[in-house]
Amino acid sequence: MAAEQTPQTYLITPPEIELSSFPDLLAHVLDGTEVACVRLALASRDEDTVARAADVLREVAHARDVAIVIAEHMALVERLGLDGVHLNDGPRNVRATRKALGADAIVGAYCGASRHDGMIAGESGADYVSFGPVGATALGDGTVAGADLFTWWSEMIEVPVVAEGAVTPDHASQLSGVTDFFAIGQEIWLTDDPLATLKALQSEME
Repeated sequence: MAAEQTPQTYLITPPEIELSSFPDLLAHVLDGTEVACVRLALASRDEDTVARAADVLREVAHARDVAIVIAEHMALVERLGLDGVHLNDGPRNVRATRKALGADAIVGAYCGASRHDGMIAGESGADYVSFGPVGATALGDGTVAGADLFTWWSEMIEVPVVAEGAVTPDHASQLSGVTDFFAIGQEIWLTDDPLATLKALQSEME
């Protein structure tokens, strides 16, 4: 059940990062506040680029006892020593991914605003289901995952739920009682002080 404690923070990397500077910025944020997990979510489809980033960020995260998962690239999880994978296509590949990675890996599924997809993902072995966007964004088809979805999920479903996508302080306050995690990415990385911005968001989650 959600809402029994303050939601945890789940950081998403920017779609493009500079390996000369971002690892230090990530370390600064992880040292400055509590984060449960990091998702490496690069736009690049170049395996070497993704692998280099994963190697560096894994060291930063694991040195601080923070789990790190990768978006989409299931085949890289074991090879790069990552903790799991975040699937962006709903429940479609959850069962096969769970079988491939085993019981100990983290397998998460982004399910848009679909209760049905979320339920199927949970039944197929997902460790968490992610709904979003919760705010106004041009991404996707524009369908917003509203508070009613998170309220229903927290009352009916045991699988942990993640709120993500254009999270504002208002969303953090409104949804804090009905979500287990807030996934935060560009909401902080596009600001001058990501750590301060994250702390301000977290203050609304309490």
